[in-house]
Amino acid sequence: MASYTANTPREMDDMLSTIGVRSVDELFADIKPSHAPRSFRLPHGKSELEVTEHCQRLAAKNAAHLISFIGGGYYDHYVPAAVAALISRGEFSTAYTPYQSECSQGTLQALYEYQSAICALTGMEVANASLYDGGTALYEAAMMAIRLTQRHKIIMDGGLSPIYRKIVRTYTHNLHYRFEETPVVHGQSDRQEITRLLDQDTAAVILQNPNFFGAIDDHSDIIERAHRVGALAIESVYPISLGILKTPGEMGADIVTGEGQSLGLSLNFGGPYLGFMTARKKFIRAMPGRIVGETVDKNGRRSFVNTLQAREQHIRREKATSNICTNVSLCAVQALMYMSLLGREGFKELAQLNLDKAEFARQEIEKIPGVEVKRSSPTFNEFTVLLPKDADEVVAAMLAKGFVAGFPLGRYYQGMERYMIVAVTEKRTKEEILAYVKSLKEIILLS
Repeated sequence: MASYTANTPREMDDMLSTIGVRSVDELFADIKPSHAPRSFRLPHGKSELEVTEHCQRLAAKNAAHLISFIGGGYYDHYVPAAVAALISRGEFSTAYTPYQSECSQGTLQALYEYQSAICALTGMEVANASLYDGGTALYEAAMMAIRLTQRHKIIMDGGLSPIYRKIVRTYTHNLHYRFEETPVVHGQSDRQEITRLLDQDTAAVILQNPNFFGAIDDHSDIIERAHRVGALAIESVYPISLGILKTPGEMGADIVTGEGQSLGLSLNFGGPYLGFMTARKKFIRAMPGRIVGETVDKNGRRSFVNTLQAREQHIRREKATSNICTNVSLCAVQALMYMSLLGREGFKELAQLNLDKAEFARQEIEKIPGVEVKRSSPTFNEFTVLLPKDADEVVAAMLAKGFVAGFPLGRYYQGMERYMIVAVTEKRTKEEILAYVKSLKEIILLS
């Protein structure tokens, strides 16, 4: 453990004594030495100008010039300037929870409209007013299915994001639930294996469309089989794809979740993001988070209220539908602004543009000797490639050429060290795609 030095040793000793430890080393004993601070000797304060210049120097070290072809659940989409201008207005920086509806009509109406837009996008009947992010939204959906069915087994499809699977397992680590996972395939869901695992103890089947490897699937038949044994179907979706793909509502899904980052939220070094959830109306009372409803006041005027808000903060303790104490209303309103600016036809055009550019990139990458593009299933704007070299090495080499080449699968899947997921959004130009392919070819053919 590193040696710690404080500017005021006596004050440090007093604080350590108060909390019942003998030294700073003992206080940080659970932290690996490599992660521990080297010293508590803080520098003297700086002026506003000095701090600004220091931060600018740090920011200049970021590789902001890199052209991104990485996806895996978070995507480099274009955010119209109007979104940032509107969401920055003070009217939207309101109280975290609009308890007093008579004082919060603007916030409540915006969230009501957000719910309506998410329902229209997913083809479902009810939505809540946002959750923390896509991964925790999926965990909430699993818990919701367990509450509704009173069963204890969850089947997770092999195409489900490994990040989401990790989140679900982490949150349920100390709970007595069974999780079954189907084998990973670079294509559509394994119907035979899912059918084998379905039984009378299955609470839900969790599916993803497009899946983590980019494959598009129509899960209608799987959902029907799940319903035959009384299990629910949970679908995790990429919202932009719903501009052209069959909605989970049309497939018969019971609960739908997703990451809303692509709906007008910048990547922002990892957040804040937005978890959305929709469901069948008959399940509304089991949904976590708050739900905004429309009503009329005593004078018959249209108004909005928190209809359902059965959360832990309302002193429900173990009876709460959720014990995650955060939603992201401002991000939800920002997503609503984005969807409203695009409109129905604009959303369709955006989805088609993503599909077309990705297909162009696939065709060009296939021309590189030794590179195989997995084509067992149709894809949206993301696809898997098999490289003749280690994907981590290729990604590192591509960084030097100005590209974030993709998502190396070896980091999550043993034996897939030469696989990489490539994502193409509407921001990627023909010139960028061709330059990417040219650089990738040079690296692949380099002896």
